[in-house]
Amino acid sequence: MKATQSLKNNRDFRYLYRKGKTAVSPYMAVYCRKNRLACNRLGLTASVKLGNAVKRNRARRRLREVYRTNEARLASGYDIILVARARTITGDYASIQRSFLRLMDKLGLLRDSEGGAL
Repeated sequence: MKATQSLKNNRDFRYLYRKGKTAVSPYMAVYCRKNRLACNRLGLTASVKLGNAVKRNRARRRLREVYRTNEARLASGYDIILVARARTITGDYASIQRSFLRLMDKLGLLRDSEGGAL
């Protein structure tokens, strides 16, 4: 993640959950809000409801990779939280990526609109 920092403080997560814009799909939920920085900050969450540590880590790795591969297409200056849902673990990567791009477009975070329909 080049221009992305980690979002780690509990108060930052709580603030985004309370005040951020939200978009939801079967694969993930996204919370975002503008920050006053020149870069994005990314937080990843996987609930204990998803399963054991292996499954939660797999979900986080998949979300991190989807974000990393599409990072150049996103506008900068946002705090973003990706919350894994059950289908993140079992779904195919292409569907997760499509879902991610749709949610980013819905929240107005996509920098470009090339590529036609998502």
